[in-house]
Amino acid sequence: MKLQTLRRGTAAAAILTLSLGLAACGEDDDSASSDTTSDNTSESAAPSDTGSSAPAEEETSSAAAGDIDAVFGPACDQLPADGEPGSLTGMVVDPVATAAGTNPLLTSLVGAVGAVDGLAGVLNDAPAITVFAPYNDAFAEIPEADLKALTDGAAKDGVDSDLATILQHHVLPERLDPEAVVGDQTTLIGDKLTVTGDAESGMQVTDGKVTADVLCGGIPTANATVYVISKVMTNAKPA
Repeated sequence: MKLQTLRRGTAAAAILTLSLGLAACGEDDDSASSDTTSDNTSESAAPSDTGSSAPAEEETSSAAAGDIDAVFGPACDQLPADGEPGSLTGMVVDPVATAAGTNPLLTSLVGAVGAVDGLAGVLNDAPAITVFAPYNDAFAEIPEADLKALTDGAAKDGVDSDLATILQHHVLPERLDPEAVVGDQTTLIGDKLTVTGDAESGMQVTDGKVTADVLCGGIPTANATVYVISKVMTNAKPA
């Protein structure tokens, strides 16, 4: 599946927005008691608003904390401390490409995504995805001439380039937690990845040619779950 397909899916998902309705209070037809009714309505509205907003805020905070608590892997301690750019608490509020841009483990990946015009925006706009994100040393293993050829091709061919295909080979079109991600998965380009292991014993992902270790997995962003991996998987086979 090419990037254009993701664009259409993202646009369709954007239509399905969540709206919050406010119930209107009815007016009392009895003019003699209108002042009393108005006062009572005002007094009862305040507790109602307070009661409805507090649980929602607590639920959101609890969900975010739960996602952060599920993060695992030997390289997670290399993430910045809470409150700093690229920290878990910082990444959770940003869409995935923006969040990755603050993560010191992923600067090379961010540069590769930026070489494909429009890809960062599409990843940010996707409603729910899973990203296997090669860390910097994984890109350093690619011969410099080969990496230059990929980026030059991206500048020329954009979403039809080999680099765009390889990057989408690392992305799943749904958001999967550390338990759900295990097994055979279909990527954005329609080929397969296989994830094995678990958070306790260690996790790996392979495309049949390259097998990568998950260095820090289950990282939540606003629209994605990120698994930082040790290799760039290059055996991309578009459907």
